[in-house]
Amino acid sequence: MKKNFTIGWVMAVAVGITVGVAEAADAPVAISMEDQFRNRHDTATMRGDVVVLVYAERTGAVAGRELGRKLHVRFHPTAENVPPAESAKQPVIGLAGWPQGAKVPDVRVMPVACLAEIPSPFHMLARSQFRSDSPHLPVWMDFGGVMKKSFGLVAGVPNIAVIDTAGRLYAVENGRFDDRRIEELAARIDGLRRQAVAGPRTSLLPAVQPR
Repeated sequence: MKKNFTIGWVMAVAVGITVGVAEAADAPVAISMEDQFRNRHDTATMRGDVVVLVYAERTGAVAGRELGRKLHVRFHPTAENVPPAESAKQPVIGLAGWPQGAKVPDVRVMPVACLAEIPSPFHMLARSQFRSDSPHLPVWMDFGGVMKKSFGLVAGVPNIAVIDTAGRLYAVENGRFDDRRIEELAARIDGLRRQAVAGPRTSLLPAVQPR
């Protein structure tokens, strides 16, 4: 039973089939939940950075591990050659032409395990297994179906919710990510990072047609 709901969550994000994109409302969103160590995280405290919430239920978790690593390394290149305990501490890559002395917005890829099917008496067991499987990387534990209620959830593949530097939901994507799609996503995220200085948001993430 342990392996069924924990395998694949040492790192998280996506592979599968394209579903689509949803543009954000202007109001900030606030997602808050505990990780496997019972530490609470809140997207409201991450304002100023781009937050990428990567979430999936059990059948989409394994497919997400490699993309999660790729996304983190894409924005934190030095993370590729350090021990897991040091990976999250690596500096974010800079932006060309960024004003001298201004803080460069980070890209915070946060794995979220959607575990609404786990009964309450087994939550402690789930946390324990996640601590064993992922002793360094915090994994947000969504026992209440928060991500599905907030953004929707496609089973069998990882899902991604992108939150801009002002705390607004910018897009929801899910499905298969090849190298080209990763670079397209990275370019849009860099556009969001630049908006921290550029001013009012423009439409950087047009609707994507199913492939």
